[in-house]
Amino acid sequence: MHGAAVWDVACPQRPSRVAGVTMAGFRVRDLDALRMVPHPAVTLILEFGTGSPILDYAAGRQQRGSIVAGPGVGSGGAVWARGENVECVQVRLSPLIARAILGVSPADLDGAVVAVGDLWGGREASRIREQLGDVSSWEDRFALTDALLARRHEAESPVDPEVAWAWHRIVGGRGLVRVDGLAAEVGWSRKRLWSRFRSQIGLPPKRAAKLVRFDHAAHRLVAGEGAARVAADAGYADQSHLHRDIMAFTGATPATVAYEPFLAVDDIAWPSHETPTKPSHL
Repeated sequence: MHGAAVWDVACPQRPSRVAGVTMAGFRVRDLDALRMVPHPAVTLILEFGTGSPILDYAAGRQQRGSIVAGPGVGSGGAVWARGENVECVQVRLSPLIARAILGVSPADLDGAVVAVGDLWGGREASRIREQLGDVSSWEDRFALTDALLARRHEAESPVDPEVAWAWHRIVGGRGLVRVDGLAAEVGWSRKRLWSRFRSQIGLPPKRAAKLVRFDHAAHRLVAGEGAARVAADAGYADQSHLHRDIMAFTGATPATVAYEPFLAVDDIAWPSHETPTKPSHL
């Protein structure tokens, strides 16, 4: 539930054939002013219903229809979603595979929301919308989406293994890592790691670590844990530090974030999180 809105959430029965891809289906008849909470993934929304999702920005801009958003979009409570009869498949792409699938680096999104038609062309965007609308089950839509992503992923342009290892360390450590230590682990200078990481992941390492730590803390708040305990366990200096971080990422207090519908639905649609594994060549 979100206010008077009822969410129909569907999850695939099988994992994606592409590692680093997770997806969920959403149907909402009346979506009214939903705060978009930043997440450490690239988000791809493919809509196909009679309505169309609308994203409103604090600066007064709008974006409609199918979109791609870089990691951390929505910081400061700057992006809100609304719409009627919204139906979509939402895909989360690990930043490690986003460049291969999207055709551009997450850094090229520059923290913005981009229309799928602007990225892949209007004809391709229309074809995807029609195909998703022509099938009647969520499993068929997930299969179509997965086939699309797999085809695009075949011409993979992988990130540097050192960058991949640093990302896995950040995620596995829930953001509690030292950037200097990451650089030493992969045998790079701090400056080189910052540059390569920023260009391939879309965020500098320190910002990525803060986003991952925030995401972990926010979900624990939604699960009902107290702010003091979350602050201590998540590595914040104190509860005030947690408060400042939550405000910076969402524009809301920890108490408010604990009841954010976006995060509650998020946990239903994506109940598991990425598990890091060390590349064999590092």
